[in-house]
Amino acid sequence: MTMLKLGGYINILIAIGHIVGLIWADQMFEVTGIGKEMNVLAQTHSSLPYLLTVFVSIVFFIFGLYGLSADRKFRKLPFLKLGVFVIGGIYILRGLGELIVDTIQETNSSTEIVYSILALAIGLLFIIGGLKKWKYKKE
Repeated sequence: MTMLKLGGYINILIAIGHIVGLIWADQMFEVTGIGKEMNVLAQTHSSLPYLLTVFVSIVFFIFGLYGLSADRKFRKLPFLKLGVFVIGGIYILRGLGELIVDTIQETNSSTEIVYSILALAIGLLFIIGGLKKWKYKKE
């Protein structure tokens, strides 16, 4: 399995997990460390945490499609090369940014460290997979 295909499937699984997790939304929000933020959002309107989660799920799904498209498992999407590297960059920034901020603020939790490492790994799948794909080819 190529890196881009693996990154694509992981993103689709994350998207599905977000939707399935809405069945147990409060528990999912607590486990992922965003319970307080979602409670504040719910004070504005009770549907906002759910709508935000669906939106985030759609973004992960699109990321997954870009990984699969780059591996030719799905039709070619627009701005494919740029998309792959932007997605990889987003993941790497999320992973490194969280680790750096938590270290500076001395608020590291094992859950956040795991999420950051996973984000870095997914980002590397996209970046390295993209570099391998387009190293000698021009599209």
